[in-house]
Amino acid sequence: MNQPAAKPRRGRPPKSSRADQDTRAELIRSGTEVLTEQGFAASGIDSILKRVGVPKGSFYYYFSSKEVFGRAIMEHYGAYFANKLDRHLLNARLSPLHRIDAFVADAKEGMARHDFRRGCLVGNLGQEVGGLPEGYRQWLIDTLDDWQQRLTRCLEEAQAAGELSRDAECSRLAEAFWIGWEGAVMRARLERSVHPMEVFIRCYLDGLPR
Repeated sequence: MNQPAAKPRRGRPPKSSRADQDTRAELIRSGTEVLTEQGFAASGIDSILKRVGVPKGSFYYYFSSKEVFGRAIMEHYGAYFANKLDRHLLNARLSPLHRIDAFVADAKEGMARHDFRRGCLVGNLGQEVGGLPEGYRQWLIDTLDDWQQRLTRCLEEAQAAGELSRDAECSRLAEAFWIGWEGAVMRARLERSVHPMEVFIRCYLDGLPR
């Protein structure tokens, strides 16, 4: 996807603003699928356009450059994943530590459903950060920090509920989770099995100070 930027609004415009929004959203959705499977450097824009049925000459009507397209994908993924975390980590029907288990179960199901082709966009991009456009690194750092804060709040609820020691440093435990989680997802894709994710979450939960 590292190609020279082009001028925006090239090609035939859509028939309506609604069509414009729908096509842009579909490009982002398709781009997200490709980047979670292949990463940034290996992803070709042509295959994404072909999936959506958008002529290559019209791509710049929707995005001023491929770097901007990548940022739109990242923002879309960040919002999607934040909503997923909130759905599990704020689920008052479960105890706080069981919420973490539920998130992992959901992630395992998703990995298996896509035949282990797709990983975490943040993890994928983090592995090729040296070749990414300027600014992507900070987005990755900020996104991981956001995830850590969400998990920190869940762990603090676990403390208040007596599931976790009062002396536990929740922010450090949350940071440790995401460091280990990204490795578990990468190993799961390698082995085409949820086993690494299961090993990680059992060791993580068993190692929490009670």
